[in-house]
Amino acid sequence: MAAFSRSSQRIRAFRTLIFTRNFTAGTFDYDLVVIGGGSGGLACSKEAAQLGHRVAVLDYVEPSLKGTKWGLGGTCVNVGCIPKKLMHQAALLGTAVKDARKYGWQIPESLSHDWPTMAEAVQNHVRSLNWGHRVQLQDKKVKYLNMNGSLVDKHTIRAVNAKGKEMTLTAKNIVLATGGRPKYPTHVPGAVDFGITSDDVFWLTESPKKTLVVGASYVGLECAGFLTGIGLDTTVMVRSIALRGFDQQMSGLVTDYMEAYGTKFSWRCTPKKIEKLQSGLLQVTWMDLNTKEEHQDTFNSVLWAVGRAPETKTLNLEKVGVEINKETGKIIVAADEATSVPNIFAIGDIGEPNHALFQGRPELTPTAIKAGKLLAHRLVGHSNELMNYDNVATTVFTPLEYGCVGLSEEEAEKRHGKDQIEVYHAFYKPLEFTVAERDATQCYIKVVCLREGEQRVLGLHFTGPNAGEVTQGFSLGFQCGLTYEHLRNTVGIHPTCAEELTKLNVTKRSGLDAMVTGC
Repeated sequence: MAAFSRSSQRIRAFRTLIFTRNFTAGTFDYDLVVIGGGSGGLACSKEAAQLGHRVAVLDYVEPSLKGTKWGLGGTCVNVGCIPKKLMHQAALLGTAVKDARKYGWQIPESLSHDWPTMAEAVQNHVRSLNWGHRVQLQDKKVKYLNMNGSLVDKHTIRAVNAKGKEMTLTAKNIVLATGGRPKYPTHVPGAVDFGITSDDVFWLTESPKKTLVVGASYVGLECAGFLTGIGLDTTVMVRSIALRGFDQQMSGLVTDYMEAYGTKFSWRCTPKKIEKLQSGLLQVTWMDLNTKEEHQDTFNSVLWAVGRAPETKTLNLEKVGVEINKETGKIIVAADEATSVPNIFAIGDIGEPNHALFQGRPELTPTAIKAGKLLAHRLVGHSNELMNYDNVATTVFTPLEYGCVGLSEEEAEKRHGKDQIEVYHAFYKPLEFTVAERDATQCYIKVVCLREGEQRVLGLHFTGPNAGEVTQGFSLGFQCGLTYEHLRNTVGIHPTCAEELTKLNVTKRSGLDAMVTGC
């Protein structure tokens, strides 16, 4: 019996040795396994495969608390940028129809919007993108697994499908790109039972009708904007400020325009509870933080937009030794996206810089895509280039769009001192607004510069039509050391809104009227 036991021990030791040697020799199932099929994960996997690596992607979407589920592509494709921009476009078309009458188009006075028609068209487009991503992975020889992935050790992933079937994969390198999901205020009775989030609103087959949006992040304001634009009674409840992290003067212009546009705002208010009435309506009780008084109203839908949480809890990070910020749940990463475990990397919304001097990384689709591609090149050994997270442009697609790149005025003052910055600004009226007799009070441009020397541009801010298209072009200048003189020496395209940036000549410090007149 003892001899048999010793023999079994030798066999186990031999198997362990072989297993260790195989790993040391690099005989893994894959060179790279990516957990997460969103923008960053797909970009990283496809790029690595094109560069010759054996790559697999695991992607599994847990349905929202309301049961909403979707396909491959992550937040942006399914419940973010893409459906948001399309529904924003639906709202803009409503405004354009009203403007068209002033331009001579004979349009009936009575117009109405049909949610199911819009929703079906948007959802069909999203499904086409889901299919397109699967085809791209197949074409680029990336193995796609519709499975939930978690870490067993630094080279091993446990994968489980919807039916509970398990398999194990090994990889030389692992990239975590699981993104984030909307938060619910679980301390508010009825919030989970009766509320929805941005994970649900784009997949509704029927109109949400009268809606309360709780939260004034860009997600909350964008949703409130297109809901108002298609004719729905919409209220935004704001606990403190709108568009936290953005320039607050610009934020004020955005919300002022929205109020004039028809969106209602309940400022300095916080929800206390939600109850469902026999009629099916939702009765919301909230507190005015200024007066401490409670108020009630009924809504058909309550949309929570109170922040997002990283999807890291199911990855089994602690067992493997991947360091996280316990307050935020985000994975601590170095400048090269490496985690505390050398061969495990994290990109996109789940990553957080490991140094206090670094600013938080923008949670944006193009950022994740670029970071994923650069990481793939480094893993393959083709490059040492790191992702530059500074001066990434973005746009808030509210009824009056707000585009920006670089520092807010507040952040510029904080870093350089108020006396060391110069702010050039202008109020302008888009030509398109003139015949339509639209109010342009909130159409505004601001360029924040260093005051001395060449007056390097620190931040550029624009509210107006097509803000994303305008800001994208000027953001290139930040990669080239854009200065105020560069702007002044650029000949504008006339007549456009973007040209107003090249004509800026009034500073805030001067106190002169910043209203643009004539050509």
